[in-house]
Amino acid sequence: MAEKLIVSSKYQSQVEAVKQAIKNFDLHKEILGAAERNVIKIVAIDGEKHTIKSFKVPNIVNQIVYRFLRKSKAQRSFEYANKLLHADIKTPFPVAYQIKSTPFLFKKSYYVSELVACDLTYRELTTDFEIEDHEAILRAFTRFTYKLHENGINFLDHSPGNTLVKRLKEGYDFYLVDLNRMEFGKMDFETRIKNFAKLTIHKSMIKIMSNEYAKCSGENEQAIFNLMWKYTVDFQDQFYRKIRLKKRIFFWKKKYKSRPSQSPIQ
Repeated sequence: MAEKLIVSSKYQSQVEAVKQAIKNFDLHKEILGAAERNVIKIVAIDGEKHTIKSFKVPNIVNQIVYRFLRKSKAQRSFEYANKLLHADIKTPFPVAYQIKSTPFLFKKSYYVSELVACDLTYRELTTDFEIEDHEAILRAFTRFTYKLHENGINFLDHSPGNTLVKRLKEGYDFYLVDLNRMEFGKMDFETRIKNFAKLTIHKSMIKIMSNEYAKCSGENEQAIFNLMWKYTVDFQDQFYRKIRLKKRIFFWKKKYKSRPSQSPIQ
């Protein structure tokens, strides 16, 4: 099986250490988050903590697609991370990616990045309203999202677990993770507001985000809120329709493991 390893120029003196860390992926014990389709592990490379994300082997059709027609998720994560950093958008530093393939099929891919120690993720804002600086973080996050939009960055997986939050003496830093689904280019008003659809079901949070986005953009606050709420409801309806459909299709399984970010809107 052929292997292709691309390592950041910053890590050229550690290529062998990076290669060994990926090779020994199955031996590493510290798993980050819930290991479902893809597995992320925390590993030490020359004494410093990093993460390695192992992407699940795709189905046979996508093995052909990724082999000949489309970049792997690991490669896209690496390249998109560099694009974000170039635009002054924070993300864990991209160290390397590796892909494994046969002459006709794509098999495995890995993405290596530096580990960022954060205080929380956006997800905590959706479950714990007692966080002392809850509104301040939410408003700063909205300004951060506006900055993404102004830079023509449409983060398609802009969802609760994919933004890390680090408190500073003044303000906050936000780091994007899970980067393999992005689009780049000028974003119209509706596309910008639709980008908030996966973040929360709580109307109180949407009111704050729409208020802050109106301050940033100069657009009408009520129009932003109405559209943001509509896209939120539409996304939740679509998400739970898929869950119900899969339950019917896989009815013989005792449990269908879904991972909704929050409870459905009633």
